[in-house]
Amino acid sequence: MLLDNRHFTLPQCLILFLQIIIITVLLPVVFFFLLRTVGKVDSVMLSDISQRKIPLLLQLMLFVVLIEKGITYERFTSLYFFFVGGIISTLLAFLLLFLKFKASIHMIGISSLTVFIISLSIVNEINTINTVAFFVIMNGFVASSRLVMQAHSNKELLIGFLCGAVPQAVLLYYWL
Repeated sequence: MLLDNRHFTLPQCLILFLQIIIITVLLPVVFFFLLRTVGKVDSVMLSDISQRKIPLLLQLMLFVVLIEKGITYERFTSLYFFFVGGIISTLLAFLLLFLKFKASIHMIGISSLTVFIISLSIVNEINTINTVAFFVIMNGFVASSRLVMQAHSNKELLIGFLCGAVPQAVLLYYWL
């Protein structure tokens, strides 16, 4: 909303924010504890490839519900394309699991957000160089932390970055 040139009322912003928080934060946490209780996952790190399938499918379904019921193309065009990019990125990460490859979900998230901020800057013709620089640095911090924690290899980080950035960049073409 801050980088979008469309104007929304405070109640619209609050309802949208509430929908996004419920579907992208609260429900995934509930699903995680449910999966942990039934023994489908053992930790939040999801280090085993087989443990990633169900959470990624659940995330995919939640994103679809969000854009079908809350963030529609007509009302919130920029967020619609962001979450469509999120669906594509999640689907790519899910499909990579069948190739026995674990893309970094952290890198998918931060790189897609970075490209989305750049896209908002382009579409709305707003100078956001400081924000973009901050998120580029955050990409480096996320990648470094994943390497230090030995959670991913360089290749997994690069593929995660591409899985997040490329769908957002491709969707910019349709967004313009």
